Amino acid sequence: MRIAISSKSGCGNTTVTTLVSRKLGYAMINFTFRQMAAERGIDFWKFCEMAEKDDSIDIELDHRQVDMAMAEENCVLGSRLAIWMLEKADLKVYLRASDKTRAERVMKREGGSFAERFKETKERDEHDSARYKRIYGIDNNSPEKIADLIIDTDYRSAEEIADIIVKQAMLASRQN
Repeated sequence: MRIAISSKSGCGNTTVTTLVSRKLGYAMINFTFRQMAAERGIDFWKFCEMAEKDDSIDIELDHRQVDMAMAEENCVLGSRLAIWMLEKADLKVYLRASDKTRAERVMKREGGSFAERFKETKERDEHDSARYKRIYGIDNNSPEKIADLIIDTDYRSAEEIADIIVKQAMLASRQN
């Protein structure tokens, strides 16, 4: 079984992907822009700026993620576009949260002020959405068209969210 989990920044994707993979004993794949930037020795925000001008960065990241997932019999792929890119996913989950909650989570993770993180998060969303639309024709603001399950993460713990996904995965595996 392959599970794809997508969200925007600050929705808990990495934490939830980690928990789901542990609970099911599946490989976890969460290869990100941050990791690609680190591989290349480039500051994350500088790397994001580069991606604005060079579509090959997104394309490489997305292909590497899908290749990693397809190499596994059972896995949980967590990424911004996992539910769109991993076409052979058995379960596609989209996590969402309010802009306020996401900015608070990013601030907690990365520091800085709420105002800075709120502004950065909104700007990153706009840039990411524009790139996804331009490169792939994907509207990541409309997961309803492709997700099997959409979970609001504002008032749920990562553990609760992971349990919902695991339960749904068990149901899906019985149906296949």
